[in-house]
Amino acid sequence: MSIAQWFQPSHIAAGFVTVLVGYSSSVAIVFQAALAAGATDAELNSWMWALGVGMMLTCVALSIRYRQPILTAWSTPGAALLATGLAGLDMNHAVGIFLFASALTTISGLTGGFQKIMDWVPRHLAAAMLAGILVNFGMDAFASIQTEWALVSLMLIVFFIARIVMPRYSVPATLAVGIVWVGLHGMLTLSALDWTPASPVLVAPAFSISSLLGTGLPLFLVTMTSQNIPGLAVLRANGYDAPASPLITWTGITGLILAPFGGFAYNLAAITAAICMGDEVDTDPGRRWIAGVWAGLFYLCTGIFGATVVSIFIAFPVELIATIAGLALLSTISQSLATALSQPSGRDAALVAFLTTASGLSIMSIGSAFWGLFFGMIVHGLGRFSEQRAIRQAQQQNPRVQVK
Repeated sequence: MSIAQWFQPSHIAAGFVTVLVGYSSSVAIVFQAALAAGATDAELNSWMWALGVGMMLTCVALSIRYRQPILTAWSTPGAALLATGLAGLDMNHAVGIFLFASALTTISGLTGGFQKIMDWVPRHLAAAMLAGILVNFGMDAFASIQTEWALVSLMLIVFFIARIVMPRYSVPATLAVGIVWVGLHGMLTLSALDWTPASPVLVAPAFSISSLLGTGLPLFLVTMTSQNIPGLAVLRANGYDAPASPLITWTGITGLILAPFGGFAYNLAAITAAICMGDEVDTDPGRRWIAGVWAGLFYLCTGIFGATVVSIFIAFPVELIATIAGLALLSTISQSLATALSQPSGRDAALVAFLTTASGLSIMSIGSAFWGLFFGMIVHGLGRFSEQRAIRQAQQQNPRVQVK
């Protein structure tokens, strides 16, 4: 592979937008989780360092190993759970919880149980769940016109013109125009940036039965059901077949290594991963993995300069972030909907999975992506049962009919 192929603007832009969306959407929740455990400023910066380094290692290593755009992220539902679950605990017990959850993730990957579960999930249901996850991002891109009509309208015009003239560069061109616009109109606030690099702070773990069962086990379950299942569904919905067990195993091992520094949970990314899988990234799906590598490198930068992360993302207007995220995901949303509804016999199940996921339903602290897949599988199973029953009845009337 030539050096020029590593520096394609579409790959770099996809990696940057991935990190931009990932951090801007949930970094505040991570801060709340750290503060709930009484983290000092140095420990808070260490959390950001550990998360950035861990996501860099997994994104780069797994993308290169499988030549597929495999993106990882921290567990956002897990961070939300920790924001309340760590109250009253110290950092030592917090690290013990992180190690426990990562150990369970590693065991799940090594035993192959997660792979077996995912082999049961029909492709059209995975695509429906993915569409449900992403649809709100697409709608937010257009809803942002209400608050910043000039900026968003300009970005929309540039994007759709670029899709015709130079489709591979439509996202980076739109992002560049948006940044120039907000810069010229004084909408960037960069004066308060502090570029002091973050340093890792080692914290010894402490363990208690109550903290492990009360917070560690839920952290593992939430991460697996609300993050890893949708993350693998994104890969499958886009035609990538990397084996699930090694991916889960390596995210767990990464957590075991970096938990003492604040790496609370690593998992397969879903929303941000989809940004690196559209046609705008590369018309050849076999080259999109380079965008995953760039995302990892940008994650490393945000980890090293963890103290500046919040101020950087506050500097960008929320409308710019919402618009570029929605536009970057348009191709993935349309492809997911097409796959989800491609089988007439499976459309009811796909619609249930899509609508449940898009609804934002949360039961027992488990997000809507899991419940969308759960309810979709129930409807799918009922449909298969009805089909088999009809075939058996037909076979009774005509022995030549074969049961599939």
